[in-house]
Amino acid sequence: MKFPFYKQYDSTDCGPACLKSIAEYYGKSIDLQYLREACYTGKDGVSLLNISNAAQNIGFKTQMVKTGIDELKKTFALPCILHWRKNHFVVLYNISGSSKPKFHICDPAQGLVICNEDDFFKSWICEYDSSHGIALLLKKTDKFHNRKHEGCEKSTNKYSLFDYILPYRKYFYQIILGITLACLFNFILPYLAQSIVDNGIKNQDINFIIAVLIAQVMISLGQVINSLITNWILLHMTARISISLISDFLNKLTRLPIAFFDSKKTGDLLQRINDHQRIQDFLTGSMLSLIMAIFTLIIYGIVMFKYDIKILIIFIVGSILYITWIQLFMKRRKRLDYMRFQEASVNQNSLLQLINGMQEIKLNGCEKRKRWEWEKSQAKLYAISIRGLSITQIQEIGGTFIEQTKNILISFIAAKAVIDSHMTLGMMMALQYILGQLNAPIKQFITFAETGQDAKLSMDRLVEIHNKQDEEPVQKNNDIPCNPTITLKDVTFQYEGLHSEKVLNKVSLDIPYAKTLAIVGMSGSGKTTLLKLILGFYEPTDGGIFVNNRPLSEYSGKAWRMNCGVVMQEGYIFSDTIINNITICDSTPDLQKFKKAIDVANLTDFLETLPLGYDTIIGHDGHGLSAGQKQRILIARAVYKDPPILIFDEATNALDTNNEKEIMSKLTDFFQGKTVIIVAHRMSTVKNADNIVVLNKSKIIEQGPHEQLITQKGDYFNLIKNQLEISI
Repeated sequence: MKFPFYKQYDSTDCGPACLKSIAEYYGKSIDLQYLREACYTGKDGVSLLNISNAAQNIGFKTQMVKTGIDELKKTFALPCILHWRKNHFVVLYNISGSSKPKFHICDPAQGLVICNEDDFFKSWICEYDSSHGIALLLKKTDKFHNRKHEGCEKSTNKYSLFDYILPYRKYFYQIILGITLACLFNFILPYLAQSIVDNGIKNQDINFIIAVLIAQVMISLGQVINSLITNWILLHMTARISISLISDFLNKLTRLPIAFFDSKKTGDLLQRINDHQRIQDFLTGSMLSLIMAIFTLIIYGIVMFKYDIKILIIFIVGSILYITWIQLFMKRRKRLDYMRFQEASVNQNSLLQLINGMQEIKLNGCEKRKRWEWEKSQAKLYAISIRGLSITQIQEIGGTFIEQTKNILISFIAAKAVIDSHMTLGMMMALQYILGQLNAPIKQFITFAETGQDAKLSMDRLVEIHNKQDEEPVQKNNDIPCNPTITLKDVTFQYEGLHSEKVLNKVSLDIPYAKTLAIVGMSGSGKTTLLKLILGFYEPTDGGIFVNNRPLSEYSGKAWRMNCGVVMQEGYIFSDTIINNITICDSTPDLQKFKKAIDVANLTDFLETLPLGYDTIIGHDGHGLSAGQKQRILIARAVYKDPPILIFDEATNALDTNNEKEIMSKLTDFFQGKTVIIVAHRMSTVKNADNIVVLNKSKIIEQGPHEQLITQKGDYFNLIKNQLEISI
């Protein structure tokens, strides 16, 4: 029985893909997306502990072990999951041979791979322990087959490529008509070539030859015109389909919860955009070529059958041998392609670090070390390319030999048939023309098989995104209260499920309308997470958040956030003008509000120094900004929005004391009549708050006004005391 293999969709999906393969091996099909969520896959991948918890959830008994190769061969049952090369997970499903054992690996990135003991040792054994590696052992329990859960239910596919093709079916019919005409032209050409020899040359009729040649020219011209029209229609259709695909994809992304983006690498999302291009290439190139190849093979197959059935049989056998030979090398080529992709990524990263980190490289005198890192990667890339070239050469030599042998045999049979008067010389010439025309369609079948597999994987990745639940799957209440009071009741939150560390633990808090709340605490105490829960980016693991005694989850997240002006630590500056960055919530900027916003954020003097003023391009592709200038633009963005709720997360930590004093003075007036939540470390930012909450180890340990907390001489007092000592 061949071990089930499932390719990982993203760079972080190896753990869930391994678990899916093992479940399938034991006869249970589980949705990969369910396993991703059960494993709490994030940007940094997935932990072995979370894989173990997910495996237990679907009915396995698990045991994590640190063991050696000998114990793995003799003691433990397979399949099991291995921690591979310190950043990957694979399945070991079999060990064959005794004197020279072979390790059979199911790698979600590469496929089914067989390793010798040396390669296995290098990939599995921990670097800091010369004899042991990490494995997750899985044993099936009765619960595995008896228990039903949502992961066993086949996910409904809400997304289909045909939904995008159907509106353009009239173009598709036109393309089929064009292909039919092209095949008709191809059908006529061999007979014209035959007639030149059998009739024109044999009868020495120059007028007939000229007439046939004119007909060939006209047919060739018709082919060119037909090809131009067909390709134009195809481009027109696929361009529209591609735009619709990408537009719907981006629209879907904007409807997904922020938790989705926290679990995906940017590269994986960009890969989805590339997937659209791959699908478009498949539609415009491979699929059209396949249809054309099928028609061509049928037409010319009929002609060969009419000439001599033996020739058709030799052609079919030779073509099958050629395709089989090419396919023999496909797995190795795919494995090398994956290795090349991985090493090229490392190589590019080394090069980017060499260029972008030049200042630090020179400061620390590590020019040679960084250059050697790149050279080492380049050498590996070169070695992979050499191996790929060797395989390509062997593949091409064998393929050419089979193809030429087939053509020579057909030529021999045709020549013998001419000698035996079973075939005319013109028919033989027509056969040579047909053989030349049939080489391309055979190769197109191989190309279609390769690109079709890639396109299917791309489509699966897109389906995964489109089948995800929107942030608001049903219409929610858009009527946000005018004077909202926010209440947190026993709020607990964990990023990675019930077995992970609690980021917030039983937090209860009242935030009255038009009051200022300050949240302080050590780094990692849960301050920013608390803000994200209040903004509706995440749902509490336990407990609830209420707005005027109504659950926050009942309100539209978009409508709620439109009532909030937010400055986050990781606030983003777009590559656009200053005015567009600040007035991003308005399609038509209000200049009066804009001027007030830049005044409150103390940006007026800075803008006057710029040649283009507030039309200056900033961001990644524009004018460079200091950290303080970025924060002031983010503050101006929140002020311009002028919402009833303001949330500042370390919004002034990059400002100098003079700027901070001026801005906080102006903000104090702006805060009047608004609910304000501030996360900060500086005493000057929080001391005037109506209530100060101190978070420590995920819990609220103190709260009250500044003077009261100072008098208590608790954690808040120590934070302020340490800050003053550092300032001195």
